[in-house]
Amino acid sequence: MVLVVEVIHIKGECPVYKVGDKIFLIDGYKLESKGPICMHSLASIMPYYNALSQGVEPEVLGLGKGKKAYLQCLDPEGWTGGGTVTFAVYRRDE
Repeated sequence: MVLVVEVIHIKGECPVYKVGDKIFLIDGYKLESKGPICMHSLASIMPYYNALSQGVEPEVLGLGKGKKAYLQCLDPEGWTGGGTVTFAVYRRDE
């Protein structure tokens, strides 16, 4: 099982991600990416990745309807001049 974390929107300027970037969590604990991973994004994902990887529906967690959960990084773009990144998180069973 793979949990996909996909960048779907950026408000402001993110120095790490661009729309379409993906992070993969394989077997619930192995992190893979073709590029750098921002610590702000990990802080947003950590509370939910285990439940989502075990098949808990995003709606149960208050993170969206359907098969995708939606999360944001912790960078408050308007105050830092950085970028707030929105992620879609979903399972890809293999």
